[in-house]
Amino acid sequence: MSNFSITMPSGETWTPTFVQAINEEKCIGCGRCFRVCPRGVLELVGLDDEGHRVAVGDDDDDDGEYEKKVMTIAHQEMCIGCTACAKICPKKCYTHAAAAV
Repeated sequence: MSNFSITMPSGETWTPTFVQAINEEKCIGCGRCFRVCPRGVLELVGLDDEGHRVAVGDDDDDDGEYEKKVMTIAHQEMCIGCTACAKICPKKCYTHAAAAV
């Protein structure tokens, strides 16, 4: 079994790595990765004091319902393997892997 890779116009081979996980313990919910993702892969959610996920509204009126915000992978199938999310993450929360073919 080999990894999916692409031959670039320069002749170099590039192996995209796709988002696999986000470490919620490290994540500070800053949203930088969300803003840089071109494909809508990520979603910001709140975690309550018991670790349960709580939807975060656009109006931010529900601040009392959660302890902290974290990023989650909402649409992993949309990831194109650019790793922009990992590159911009100040806490290095992301795990990526190549796709096997």
